[in-house]
Amino acid sequence: MDWTLEVVVVPVTDLDASIEFYRDKVGFELDHRTENEHMTVAQLTPRGSGCSIVIGTLPSQNEMAPGSLKGLQLVVADAYAARDELLSRGVDASDVTVFDERDGGTLFGFADSDGNTWAVQQLKVRAENPLIPHDARGRFAV
Repeated sequence: MDWTLEVVVVPVTDLDASIEFYRDKVGFELDHRTENEHMTVAQLTPRGSGCSIVIGTLPSQNEMAPGSLKGLQLVVADAYAARDELLSRGVDASDVTVFDERDGGTLFGFADSDGNTWAVQQLKVRAENPLIPHDARGRFAV
């Protein structure tokens, strides 16, 4: 049986500000924003990822303090280019650190306005072999 991780709940203070951060600064796609009498949530997905984040007022999210999620990890083919892209969009990112010269040993980090932290790991193999194949325009090649 396959078990896939498809959603991670990220606790935030301000839904609109967090959508702006993750969509406009980090570059995640806004999949949907849903409001009803029980909750207001948004789901955002990094391009090329099979896992999304959900932010808002889900009951499970209300049990976590905003900013309490630490060390979520993204993977990119080029850490230096990814960091430059985030910096150009106004995201405060740490310097790139090379812990190991082998693929996977290069990382940097950033945090959202609530203090949820992210690590960004370079795996050059993702340039030629993405986990979810897509075309040059980012459309999934299914």
